[in-house]
Amino acid sequence: MKSNEIDIHKELKRYFGFEQFKGLQEQVIKNIVAQKNTFVIMPTGGGKSLCYQLPALIQAGTAIVVSPLIALMKNQVDAIRSVSSENGVAHVLNSSLNKTEIAQVKKDIVSGLTKLLYVAPESLTKEEYVEFLQSVPISFVAIDEAHCISEWGHDFRPEYRNLRNIIKQLGDVPMIGLTATATPKVQEDILKNLDMVEAEVFKASFNRPNLYYEIRTKTKNIDGDIIRFIKQNKGKSGIIYCLSRKKVEEIAELLQVNGISAVPYHAGLDAKTRAKHQDMFLMEDVDVVVATIAFGMGIDKPDVRFVIHHDIPKSLESYYQETGRAGRDGGEGHCLAYYAYKDVEKLEKFMSGKPVAEQEIGFALLQEVVAYAETSMSRRKFLLHYFGESFDDETGEGADMDDNVRNPKQKIEAQKNAVKLIEVVRDTKHLYKSKEIVYTLIGKVNATIKAHRTDTQKFFGSGSDQEERYWMALIRQVLVAGYLHKDIETYGILKVSEKGLDYLKNPVSFMMTEDHEYPEQDDEALVVASKSSGTADETLMGMLKDLRKKVSKKLGVPPFVVFQDPSLEDMALKYPINIDELSNVHGVGEGKAKKYGQEFVSLIKQYVEENDIIRPDDLVVKSIGANSSSKLYIIQNIDRKLSLVDIASAKGMTMDALLKEMEQIVYAGTKLNIEYWVNDLLDEDQQAEIHDYFMESESDRIEDALKEFDGDYDIEELRLMRIKFISEVAN
Repeated sequence: MKSNEIDIHKELKRYFGFEQFKGLQEQVIKNIVAQKNTFVIMPTGGGKSLCYQLPALIQAGTAIVVSPLIALMKNQVDAIRSVSSENGVAHVLNSSLNKTEIAQVKKDIVSGLTKLLYVAPESLTKEEYVEFLQSVPISFVAIDEAHCISEWGHDFRPEYRNLRNIIKQLGDVPMIGLTATATPKVQEDILKNLDMVEAEVFKASFNRPNLYYEIRTKTKNIDGDIIRFIKQNKGKSGIIYCLSRKKVEEIAELLQVNGISAVPYHAGLDAKTRAKHQDMFLMEDVDVVVATIAFGMGIDKPDVRFVIHHDIPKSLESYYQETGRAGRDGGEGHCLAYYAYKDVEKLEKFMSGKPVAEQEIGFALLQEVVAYAETSMSRRKFLLHYFGESFDDETGEGADMDDNVRNPKQKIEAQKNAVKLIEVVRDTKHLYKSKEIVYTLIGKVNATIKAHRTDTQKFFGSGSDQEERYWMALIRQVLVAGYLHKDIETYGILKVSEKGLDYLKNPVSFMMTEDHEYPEQDDEALVVASKSSGTADETLMGMLKDLRKKVSKKLGVPPFVVFQDPSLEDMALKYPINIDELSNVHGVGEGKAKKYGQEFVSLIKQYVEENDIIRPDDLVVKSIGANSSSKLYIIQNIDRKLSLVDIASAKGMTMDALLKEMEQIVYAGTKLNIEYWVNDLLDEDQQAEIHDYFMESESDRIEDALKEFDGDYDIEELRLMRIKFISEVAN
């Protein structure tokens, strides 16, 4: 074995230029070279691919690597080709190849040149490929992303289920399963399904001590919060994950408008755009990529400094894998997720159309995410426990790297209740999942409890002095302490462990942390909060009104044409000191800011300096306007002189809603030429009469105009004329 040892070190240096192996790599490679079945569980960034790449390069024959993602295969093939003088050393065999390319691949394999052949699971089911592979020497088969085999994995793919049968047809070749995330349940599933229960299992620690975990309540002001966070981390690389493509587009646009270089990435974009955006991120042409989970597999960017989850993910596996893209170089990595129970309900709704078995699994995985988000114990300890690893939250590496540890919640003695809980699990004969155990404790009946007649037992309702939330939190913490465990076969069912039985004989203090409460914020409360959090600076407001009067006199237009009152109030709240910031003020667009803004920002700048005012820069979050696309649609179609009635119905709007949109457009400084429409409604004299009224009026209020004309014109006519007037006079 000694010579073999020297060999693999020498080969490591020869092919990859490394002096030594990382973590478990050396043991894994020795096991593979010894032709043994091997199962590798290694977190993202732990050097998983080298475990099969090196043995493939130094052994006779071709190694087959099954991988679910075409983009990932391409990256790996490029990487292997770069360490060899021969292009044919690694190949891809999938649906993207033409006949000539397939012939070349086969030729290189037959000649013994190809050491690694990457295939999609679908390709392996093709008879012609199986027949061909039976005729050439195969060194081993590696199954990457092996969690795809398990229905309990976060990325289940049915075509993975049949791999074992196909591999058997290739003869007695060793197998290597590799995954970056696997709970004990998934591990067992993979080994059983690949029929390699006797395989040597190598499991690296899942602890990433350099990552800081934080969960924040998701409120209506999440956009401002994200922008503030990114601006505090200026120039650093980050990923923002969203669940829907629509949200990805919105957030990317929002960041761009706020001066943050960002691109969107999702499966709805064409392959060329996706590749371009991925490269821009890798090459640091942009700081942030906003993505669905379609992004990130095989992204090997070592210096991602933050990963934000705009929406809570569907499972802790996904969460672990996505946060694991931060800080791969060992430097800082901030993992921030926004949580609202509403999102969880949305995900549950998505699942309702799926087969019952799949739904059950989905719900169980989601409940783990809820538990993680709401827990007040060490998040790292919780996460590692989920992956079957214990962690000392006082001395472990990275112990203080999460929000719960840095801002600990109150702990309460729960020894008596811990005993009560463990006894109920024991006395209900290990039949129930957490929900039924909690119902039994608080005395709530459901069909399952009724069927087992648990409601007739003397312990039924014995914990009704505490709320449901309390017992749920206690179950989570007792599980992590190891007094209870979840059964692997019937996932989710609670059982008392040996340690738990000992605890019942000799109970000791059990300090429990209270769970977080994540309030559901209603719109009403938020409106009040945002109004009370800022009142306009009265002194500045007076000065701005005086300036507006002066400007309007000079231009010979009414004051409201320059800026409306709500815009001045917003200026006196946000203190914009340049044109860019001004164009972000309520009711002021870029056009208007450029046309009238200079004197106003100069005045505000001087006022801020003279009075030492600290500007609330976080208030200046530019919005893209929820309906920026409909605004664009309106502008373009008015340019084409389309009927306003048609424009409204095409957008599913009432006429009133359309006029509101048009008013916002012209008040923000964009011209709308609606002469073609107004000419059909009002003759020249009527138009002149209303135009003169607005020109001389102190106010642009429609109520005042209605009074003035006393029934001569209806509201719609006056609003249209006001739009025409502002467009012509102000813009």
